[in-house]
Amino acid sequence: MKLYYTPGACSLAPHIVAREAGIPVNLEKVDLAKRVTETGANFAAINPKGYVPALALQDGSLLTEAAAIIQYLADAQPATDLAPANGTIERYRLIEWITFISSEIHKGFGPLWNPANPDAVKAAAKDRLASRFAYLDEVLAKQPFLMGSAFTIADAYLFTVVNWTNFHAIDLSPFPNLKAFQERVASRPAVQQALAAEGLLQKVA
Repeated sequence: MKLYYTPGACSLAPHIVAREAGIPVNLEKVDLAKRVTETGANFAAINPKGYVPALALQDGSLLTEAAAIIQYLADAQPATDLAPANGTIERYRLIEWITFISSEIHKGFGPLWNPANPDAVKAAAKDRLASRFAYLDEVLAKQPFLMGSAFTIADAYLFTVVNWTNFHAIDLSPFPNLKAFQERVASRPAVQQALAAEGLLQKVA
């Protein structure tokens, strides 16, 4: 399999999951501005959506969207317990977390990436994120990971998007439990390997 990624983008989540699951994947970096991969391939021809992550499967098909890819990788190695079994209430709790991260945190950063947005729009986005961070901080005050005591794919996804605070000068000190979560996940060997491979070790909270 091949993972098309951009350093620090949401593609870091499936990269982490692949390493946590012990699934070998080839990495191909994508320049999203130029829509070209590091081998010179036209990324728009590979993924018409135009963004990462994209996972080229062994049968030649392509799987996109971080939420789908991390579940696919976890289910490929069920013994790793990175995701509860399909059909269980725990699996739906996991999907609940992934949906929250996708809609409230991942997309919540959207206005901050656009340099054309006025300061007022960016300030409002930061305020909304702060309210979501406060909720996460309460949850993580009671348990080390989103699902409880065990690390799951939801934690890989949350770590990835919350790490964007480093790119937007957002201080996590008002949310000590979330900050501790970021540090806890960052210290995991598989996460360290993924960060090193993407050149991101200096950009981790």
